[in-house]
Amino acid sequence: MNKSLQYQKYLKKEKRNKILVILTQISITIFLIILWQFLADKELINVFIYSSPKKVVETIISLHLDNNLYNHIFITIYETIISFILGTLIGTIIAIILWWNKFLYKVIDPYLTILNSLPKIALGPIIIIIVGANINSIIVMALLISVIITILNVYTGFNNTDQNKINLLKSFQATKFQILKMVILPSSYPTIISSLKINVSMSLIGVIMGEFLVSKEGIGYLIMYGSQVFNLNLVISGIIILMIVSYLMYLIVSYIEKKLIKSK
Repeated sequence: MNKSLQYQKYLKKEKRNKILVILTQISITIFLIILWQFLADKELINVFIYSSPKKVVETIISLHLDNNLYNHIFITIYETIISFILGTLIGTIIAIILWWNKFLYKVIDPYLTILNSLPKIALGPIIIIIVGANINSIIVMALLISVIITILNVYTGFNNTDQNKINLLKSFQATKFQILKMVILPSSYPTIISSLKINVSMSLIGVIMGEFLVSKEGIGYLIMYGSQVFNLNLVISGIIILMIVSYLMYLIVSYIEKKLIKSK
């Protein structure tokens, strides 16, 4: 009974801490918005460059009234989801292949490192020429970022598997496929699930980079178009919208992660 009461107190404390964290985050956000507007009203910052919360709201309302807002948001989310799913699947499959064939991993490892460190925007012109100036280029750009990150994370998870478990299965003459199925994948399950958070952010980054180059729709296009016509209110509004979309997608992936871990 005593342990049960202690556990309930612990849960209540954790719940209070969680609520406190959320309230603190909201308070910081509200404070920054009020400070931003105050500095703009007092002309302590250049409103033409830094805009203001009021102008951002007016710009978003204008996009809403012109029926442009939701289409741009939908396009970016659609491209990100496609890139996220493909990047996760392709990256995990390649990581399995590299774990299966150590020689192949040793050959490819330096190329993965080079590609991971290479600014993907530099490959933009080549991607456009090969794939075309369309949504496919945007998805390929996002995949170049998300796939490599997934490969490296998942493969690292495979290598961190308890070697004693692997040796135990080997002592029972288990095949490599059985070791993969019964030890490697189950042990790496948390790593694979956790990589979803990284993957969704990397996919979104890749999509925005791709939209900067070729798109005529999407949040990235809004930001790029705003900079081209010196409408910095539109640029800041696009960035704010992008932050909101990014946060919502993060929450969704975090929720999926929790459900998948609990089901395991």
